[in-house]
Amino acid sequence: MTAVTLMRTPAETALVQAFEAAKASLPGDVESRARAFETFNRNGLPHRRVEEFKYTDLRALMQVAAPPAVAATPDVARTALGEARAFADIEAMRIPFVNGHLVETDIAFDQLPEGIDIVPLAGALASGHDWLSRLSPVHWARENPIYQLNSAFMADGVVIRVTAQATVPVHLRFVTAGSEAVATATRVLVIVEHEATLTLVESHESRDGAAHQSNDVVELIVADGAHVRHVRLNAEGDQVMALSTLAVKLGAETSLNSINVVTGATVSRHQVFAMFTGENATAQINGASMLKGRQHGDTTLIVEHGAPHCESRELFKTVIDDGATGVFQGKIIVPPHAQKTDGRMMSAALLLSEGGAMNNKPELEIFADDVQCAHGATCGQLDEDLLFYLMARGLPKAKAESLLVQAFLGEAVEFVENEDLRDFLIATVETWLAARS
Repeated sequence: MTAVTLMRTPAETALVQAFEAAKASLPGDVESRARAFETFNRNGLPHRRVEEFKYTDLRALMQVAAPPAVAATPDVARTALGEARAFADIEAMRIPFVNGHLVETDIAFDQLPEGIDIVPLAGALASGHDWLSRLSPVHWARENPIYQLNSAFMADGVVIRVTAQATVPVHLRFVTAGSEAVATATRVLVIVEHEATLTLVESHESRDGAAHQSNDVVELIVADGAHVRHVRLNAEGDQVMALSTLAVKLGAETSLNSINVVTGATVSRHQVFAMFTGENATAQINGASMLKGRQHGDTTLIVEHGAPHCESRELFKTVIDDGATGVFQGKIIVPPHAQKTDGRMMSAALLLSEGGAMNNKPELEIFADDVQCAHGATCGQLDEDLLFYLMARGLPKAKAESLLVQAFLGEAVEFVENEDLRDFLIATVETWLAARS
């Protein structure tokens, strides 16, 4: 039988060349990076014949590969962070990244708030820090090609430990500066110890007009009795390809409340891999995407109920205007031993134009017999009766549409417990709608 040789695209060839050129200078073990890159080198970028990428063909969407970013100069970093506005008024410990590199000069490592320890990832990789043994805690992520590319190219990041019973707010600020396209690959590992409470905020920002490519990974290891509140905002520029992964390992009696809000990037794919490892844990995982123009926004989710008596709720709302395309792929997995599982997943899309498209693929894999699990997906337009009702009471059509869209997205956003964070996300929705009007 004749072996079939896969023809490389220009982007795939550039990635191979970039890895060969950079691997010796990247921090950490070269061999482990090479192993992470091996699968990509064998298979190339995932495409529509790969089931998990059926609706987001990266081989077609990624025409070129941007060169890896270098650390910004102090002046460039200061200007970029000064222009970034997302969650700027939120009270939190701020950890800034510019062009994929930690801005260590903005962190007073000797004066950290009580209950938090921070180690720069580049230094941890170079020294073989003990905490690095806890990287890659979720096997579903380890098997993913986007995650594998991050493991190969990760140049910087941070390791955070929230000590037992502490309550800590942290803001991860990711800003990409400059007009020349660059690629970034950051990794953040967060270890939340017993009965601690963490509010983790992520903001991803860049200017319009630059075709940057980001591949960011955040990993959460949540010990028994701990609680995490996670808010993520993709406000990238209009030419950016934004790939991101959230991997979460939940212990017993834990809770996770996470939301990803998308307004930016021409192509985005946000992956969530959550795994329950202890009983009586809960997770609320939400998303709110607002897409317009030719944007392509993908949310892919796998939740494995690896322990009995756990509950998960997944709610994703997508608003699509112009010729944009939305994608939701979600899967709940219940192994035989995970009895008394309660998992419910819902994706709803609102089409504001005839040219938009939404692809929904919710799935359940249930191998236990005493469970309550359900999934659903809807796709439709604004309710004409409600629109007429509001206009009949004097509201202009644009204002009436805006109120209905806000109500639609509000169901996903209202789960954010912190009032300041919730208000900012609501303002983000209003800004997007005002621009549309």
